[in-house]
Amino acid sequence: MNRFCAASLPAMMLWGLIMLAGDAAAQGSIDQATLAEPGQKTGEVSTGQVRRILADGSAIVVDTRSRAEYAAGHIPGAQLLDGPPSGHAAAVERLVSGDKTKALVLYCNGPFCQASRRLSELLVAAGFSNVRRYQLGIPIWRALGGPTEIELDGIVRIFKADRTAVFLDARSADDYAKGSLPGAHNIPPDKLASSGLQGVPMPVGDFNTRIVLFGRDFAQARALAEVFSTRPWHNVAYYPGSFATLAAAVGKK
Repeated sequence: MNRFCAASLPAMMLWGLIMLAGDAAAQGSIDQATLAEPGQKTGEVSTGQVRRILADGSAIVVDTRSRAEYAAGHIPGAQLLDGPPSGHAAAVERLVSGDKTKALVLYCNGPFCQASRRLSELLVAAGFSNVRRYQLGIPIWRALGGPTEIELDGIVRIFKADRTAVFLDARSADDYAKGSLPGAHNIPPDKLASSGLQGVPMPVGDFNTRIVLFGRDFAQARALAEVFSTRPWHNVAYYPGSFATLAAAVGKK
């Protein structure tokens, strides 16, 4: 099956993937679910395990999707491989500086995307000994409230192509008044603490609407992303860089 952009998944498809993960979880929590594919040559990790790996740095997380998909939204801290898929095994070897015992976790666009499985099999054949996959991938990561980072070129592309996207500015009301991105809405930290998302024109008719979060810096944007981790919108990504850099890039779009 061809790979597809997780950001375009309709809500019903995401729900279907969650149910699939729930079946795999059997008696456990969905955070512990894996796809449990038959005939796999490497182990799988659950969403909960990925969260722990990101927290303790016990493995290198690798995004096996295209540059455009990665730019539109990826698991924070995930590494993108250079070049076409035919060169990804060599790219991984460079990433680990030739140490094929390094712990690796690969992911792609979910249960129906086989990019991470194909690469894992190539790596095993090439002598890598500690490869696992997060086969539930970015759709389930998003659906379970996992934070997603967006790259600068991803935001610029959204400004050009997606007129339905919602942009939320986490800076102070004073900073926002001095200028923001075109059409962005302000959610300053003090307002967020007192009233949450009340009064913000959120897309309540389509929870798959793309939402882009940004702030003065990484800390403000990530704090707002944590709020959204417990909200029903699942197509949410935050920009980890500075507002100055973001405003300059969008101004040149």
